[in-house]
Amino acid sequence: MKHRVKLTVIDKKLYPELQQQYCADPAAGACPCYHVGDEFIFERDGGRDDFWHMGINTLVKTEGDPDTVAGGPRMPHCSEAWDAFSRYIYAGLQGGSIMKGWMNRENIMITCCSDGTRPVIFKIERLDYEE
Repeated sequence: MKHRVKLTVIDKKLYPELQQQYCADPAAGACPCYHVGDEFIFERDGGRDDFWHMGINTLVKTEGDPDTVAGGPRMPHCSEAWDAFSRYIYAGLQGGSIMKGWMNRENIMITCCSDGTRPVIFKIERLDYEE
């Protein structure tokens, strides 16, 4: 059994009142790095190790400009997002349980980045397959 991990942006939030109160740019707006519906596939097999490269070029679907999406061909994933989901991606690539006992399926996790004024919410899925 081999494993891939699919990462999907399922929502983005924006709290303008918090940006107004706390941010250096009070009109920073929503996260520019991701779009709802963006999909990424991580592999770690043979000569390919997407985890080691912070997911650069794992983007497989976007409605934005791929060159400006984190995880696209030009940018690794945002460090705040990477900190939130990398441990689950690593576990999934090894075939491990992502969140047994918390989610209704052990191969799925919902998480978000730690940007408190404009968090991005991700779904992480371990995909099992045979060659």
